[in-house]
Amino acid sequence: MKKIEVVAAIFRKDNSIFATEKGYGEFKGYWEFPGGKVELGESLEEALRREIREELQVEIQIEEKFTKLDYDYPHFHLTMHCYFCSVLSGEIKLVEATDGRWLTKEELNTVNWLPADISLIEELKKCL
Repeated sequence: MKKIEVVAAIFRKDNSIFATEKGYGEFKGYWEFPGGKVELGESLEEALRREIREELQVEIQIEEKFTKLDYDYPHFHLTMHCYFCSVLSGEIKLVEATDGRWLTKEELNTVNWLPADISLIEELKKCL
């Protein structure tokens, strides 16, 4: 099975978490935490800064690692490294996503999360 390693940023602000809706691909319309694939030779932190710069056009502060999860999709195995982050500079602009929202604890279950991300929601609620 193909293996994919990705990084994801979890932005917290005013007891809310930022999520984006995928604008392309097999999982278009599903919600996720912004981030993407780690490229060969990149550290996890370098990949996260690059992906967020590309997707949201902001510079970030990586605060702490939240979790690492493994999830088997039908056609690949995903390893996702999730970090709590904050915006250092710039205003969030959606480059690839069709929507982006700050979701409160009560709103986290109101969007259609990617299967791998669903497993994080209950743990995140404890952090808000």
